[in-house]
Amino acid sequence: MSEEGAARLPAEDTPHWQRLHPATLALAIVKLGPRSLNFLPAVAALGFTGNWVYIVPAILAFILLSLVAAWLHWLRFRFTVGDNEVVIESGILSRQHRTIPFDRIQDVSIEQGLASRALGIAKVGFETGAGGKENDAHLDAIALGAAQALRTTIREHRSDTAQIAAPAEGTPASAPAAAAGDRLLFAMGPRQLLVAGLFNFSLAALAVVGAGMQLFDNFLPFDFNVFNPRDWIDVAEDYGLDQWVVAHRWVAGVGAALSLIFIGFASGIATMVFANWDFRLMREPRALRRTRGLTTRTDVAVPVRRVQAAIVITGWLRRRFGWHELRLQSLASDGEKEKDHQVVPFARLSAIDPVLAEVSITQPGADQPWQHSHRIVALGGFAGAVFALLGGAIALSLGQPLGWLGPLAGLLIAAASLFGTRFHRWADMHEQVAIRRGWWKPKLTLLPHASVQSVDLKTDFILRPLGLATLVFGVPGGSSLASHEIPAIPLDTAKELRRRILAAKARA
Repeated sequence: MSEEGAARLPAEDTPHWQRLHPATLALAIVKLGPRSLNFLPAVAALGFTGNWVYIVPAILAFILLSLVAAWLHWLRFRFTVGDNEVVIESGILSRQHRTIPFDRIQDVSIEQGLASRALGIAKVGFETGAGGKENDAHLDAIALGAAQALRTTIREHRSDTAQIAAPAEGTPASAPAAAAGDRLLFAMGPRQLLVAGLFNFSLAALAVVGAGMQLFDNFLPFDFNVFNPRDWIDVAEDYGLDQWVVAHRWVAGVGAALSLIFIGFASGIATMVFANWDFRLMREPRALRRTRGLTTRTDVAVPVRRVQAAIVITGWLRRRFGWHELRLQSLASDGEKEKDHQVVPFARLSAIDPVLAEVSITQPGADQPWQHSHRIVALGGFAGAVFALLGGAIALSLGQPLGWLGPLAGLLIAAASLFGTRFHRWADMHEQVAIRRGWWKPKLTLLPHASVQSVDLKTDFILRPLGLATLVFGVPGGSSLASHEIPAIPLDTAKELRRRILAAKARA
């Protein structure tokens, strides 16, 4: 085509390139705080060598170079949204041109940190299912309304069952159109978050307190690294409380115990509130969409057709109050921190069943017959008990009085292993397999036959003479190559179950 003809091309044929939101530069300033930690060794080196005069210029140069790099990245990054694809160009020195067809996008996630929420922007991620997070794409910062509109556009293109309702006259352009048929499956209010936090008791906060005391130990009136009760008495003497403290040592013990309990409950509640504030699980035409978070607000989708298994988790105490957690193992990843999608963090089974029904998975009924694994599964625990017994015996022979703890630990390990065999159970539910494990933290895994990619039948010199075998199920999703197993069951039963599962996979 001649240059004159090219000039006469309609304007709409020219890609409408867009840049990231200018607030990207403000985010770069916010990110300087964590990144500056990598610069601290260089500043410390200048101080140790006596070159104090260069510290301020070095810090200013670091800030300036970081801002220039952020500005160049923003300047050289552009994207356009076509009728059927998203095109992204990036790179300062070497340019990368990437085209992502809507048909290849499995999920569009929207994430907002605290600074992003204040600026009204969001990070949009495109999961393409190309094998790893490095093959996915994202837009670091675009307006929240534009992010929602982009997600709606892709949903409309991919949806073959629902129509996107047109916005009413006068609706702002940034407001996304609501999908017909979307409905709320599960939500958590402040009261339920508080109850969940109480059951999420954790002493992880003690590590933070300990790290802080290690950092500021020079300002403490005693050496934190070498605990000595006399140090506390010396501190009390400064305030005239030494005699009272010595006479009422039990008060200090009770106070320490109450402090630990308070820290455990407070950290559990804080973790639950920050992670799951305003938790909402919506049913969309093609996916389950989860939004949650107080400081960092995440919005991710779990495509229904990509769900491979369901995992119901509870605890020894939670179970007695009827509380459970539901996770879905899916081909769609849930970021780098979670292996599976947590779709119901804390609820009764009556609230979990409707969510399972949406992915065509059911829980076993009360009349479901269960089969047990052979007690040989306790062999590993018995081996650990023997090693503990031997270790204690060696310590006693060397004159160590605490060696008696070895036989005691061995007995406890053996008893716990033998007791745990009662909770190795499984059930064949015709179109899915149910596996129950654990007594301290019970877990129920529900595997549809059609989701199992491989079934390995394993035996060894211990199981073979007993006529036993272990079935290992290869299920995609979750922790990349996640596997579930039924240990130590009769060999004929294992072969028949494997045959039925592989036949169901072939039909699917």
